[in-house]
Amino acid sequence: MTVIVISGGLSHERDISLRSGRRVTQALRQVGHTVVESDVGTELVPMLQSTPDPVVVPMLHGGMGEDGALREVLGLLGIPFVGAGGSASRLAFDKAIATKVVANAGLGVTDQVALPHDIFRELGAAALMQALGERLGYPLMVKPSRSGSALGALMVSDQEALATAMVGAYAYGPVAIVEQFITGTELAVTVLETENGLQTLPPVEIRPTSGIYDYEARYTAGSTRFVTPAELPAEALQAAQDLALASHEALGLRHLSRVDMVVTSEGQPIFLEANVAPGMTETSLSPLAFEAADMDLGGVFTSLIDRARGER
Repeated sequence: MTVIVISGGLSHERDISLRSGRRVTQALRQVGHTVVESDVGTELVPMLQSTPDPVVVPMLHGGMGEDGALREVLGLLGIPFVGAGGSASRLAFDKAIATKVVANAGLGVTDQVALPHDIFRELGAAALMQALGERLGYPLMVKPSRSGSALGALMVSDQEALATAMVGAYAYGPVAIVEQFITGTELAVTVLETENGLQTLPPVEIRPTSGIYDYEARYTAGSTRFVTPAELPAEALQAAQDLALASHEALGLRHLSRVDMVVTSEGQPIFLEANVAPGMTETSLSPLAFEAADMDLGGVFTSLIDRARGER
């Protein structure tokens, strides 16, 4: 068996993807796997087809990797892979749609509006921004519907800042989400499929020094303090883990996911997004959860690889 770790790609998260892929590759080699690292290009499909008994670990972040496209191709080729299938990945990657699915499952979500760029432009940006402020109230969070690593995401406190944030969000995709900014404790909960079924790992509490967990806070060492398990009452932690598990199931995910949320002062978890290819860099959240659960990266991915092969 050869494990093929695919990372890189052409999304805005290419550098993070390469770091994630390199770390997973090293961890798998340390536990004895034969691993080939590959980027995305015209050589990928012939290489996959010529490799005996391959299993793929997709470490692509952002478009192509998390939007289901690559996973659809792997399914077409009959090659087993770790993680959610194409349709579930596509569903989770679009935050506007994923939020509605999670809400329909009876779970806590933010009050949000998704606005395509052409509608925002043609119907009058000024009038729409005024309506957004009146409907949702400030502060607001603005982010692209289909992007990761908090790219294009910005918290705003007035209409002038909202205009700037909308332009920034549209730079990363055709649909922007405007939602209530929820004050509380930000958590990330990893869901892992094991031989005993789905389990949630210890929640990771996120404490960015800037107050906002943006791209810089995510990937600059020392910019954010992480506490695992999160320092919240047991009831709030259990509610957060329940939300993560229920979101994973509602979205039809498999093997591994990370659900990001905010827990309010009343202890209610509010869904923000689900990630089908969680980052595996030195500052990423899921590896911190693995460590808190006494799991190592190589062991986790070995079990997921075995599971993917068995489900072929």
